[in-house]
Amino acid sequence: MAQDVHDVTVVERVVGCCGELALLRRDGHYEIVANGVFLMDTRGGGSERLHVSAAAVRMPPPGRMLIGGLGVGFSLAAALAHPGVGEVHVVEREPAVLRWNRAQLAPVNANALRDPRVRTYEADVVDWLANAPACSLDAICLDVDNGPEWLVTPGNAWLYSNDGLRTAARVLSPDGVLTIWSSAPAPAFVARMNEHFAEVEVTEVSAAQGEPDVIVRGRVPLKSAGACP
Repeated sequence: MAQDVHDVTVVERVVGCCGELALLRRDGHYEIVANGVFLMDTRGGGSERLHVSAAAVRMPPPGRMLIGGLGVGFSLAAALAHPGVGEVHVVEREPAVLRWNRAQLAPVNANALRDPRVRTYEADVVDWLANAPACSLDAICLDVDNGPEWLVTPGNAWLYSNDGLRTAARVLSPDGVLTIWSSAPAPAFVARMNEHFAEVEVTEVSAAQGEPDVIVRGRVPLKSAGACP
């Protein structure tokens, strides 16, 4: 049951994979908070949308995309709006986040999870990506932390390591695209990206407060013939 705390309504509080997870409503907008730390809200979402759009405009056909971390659904809605997206695999480890996106958050993300191109997986993106078949995706969009150097979960460090980047390149098709969302610059990670991907680009997106959000995008170098099934 919703509980009023000053000007904030606690819509639901649950025990998540790594502690307490709460959906709040403040001034007409929803917020998701983990262990008392703000993660995301429905106020803007411009950088989250651009994070996915930057991959969608560059990825090769047939447009098979992975979105790691559902959030409030802005990234997924942006992916589905792009004509080049054929299917979207959404990996989200928190069942409450999936449930909220089908209920309270559905009006703000255009009921994105109802789109027939969407497949959802209640799983850890680290495990999911490590076991994904080679060349099975054309774009990977990761927004599961506040950035490569500000982790929500320590185990996510693998995603930004050399092993994680090699895995992403293996799972992507030739000329496939990897994008990473970050709330702050991550020069050490960008340097690693340059070791495994071509045409690495860093885009800064102005935020309402503090430093700009950052999107890092890289392309898989064209592989030799026969590398993909």
